[in-house]
Amino acid sequence: MNTILVVGLVFIVGIFLFIGYLISIYNGIIRLANIYKNSFSQIDVQLQRRFELIPNLVETAKKYMEHEKETLEAVILARNQAHSAAQALKADPSNAGAAKTFNKTEGALGASMGSFMALFENYPDLKANENIKALMEELTSTENKVSFSRQNYNDSVMTYNIGIQQFPQSIIANMFQYRDVPQLEVEDVKMREAVKVQF
Repeated sequence: MNTILVVGLVFIVGIFLFIGYLISIYNGIIRLANIYKNSFSQIDVQLQRRFELIPNLVETAKKYMEHEKETLEAVILARNQAHSAAQALKADPSNAGAAKTFNKTEGALGASMGSFMALFENYPDLKANENIKALMEELTSTENKVSFSRQNYNDSVMTYNIGIQQFPQSIIANMFQYRDVPQLEVEDVKMREAVKVQF
């Protein structure tokens, strides 16, 4: 009788330990998911700042660049599309389609901003404007923060993806439908190059 009791207790303790182990794995996945989501929120803060700066910059430049209406409109259109894509991705950073759209619109915004910046050379009065200089400095600073935040996010995503792909975490991740999260990248290699502007 004592042997049966001991075996039964060992079995029950083993089940509790196993359940505790599974809970630990699940909690680890939750922790990794929350880290990458928090990293995205840091990108979002910087993107919102950039989305606020771009219309101010375009509005200030309009006074000097009356003949460049098409370029100015393209910048605002690209900004609006990038903003919408960022909001969609914010709702679900693990959505591969939203990430692809975000990457594409970010590339398009970079290209339109590059065209906008290239026009500065033709407008010496614009380059000398103090408001434009202040906006450009703030935009440059914000772009650097966006790049840093994107790198931090991609690092968090890589850690999360590795975490849910490893065994036995992959079993728990599949059971609870945790999936790989795409990294944020600029799609067109040409758009990775920094725009050269001389003041």
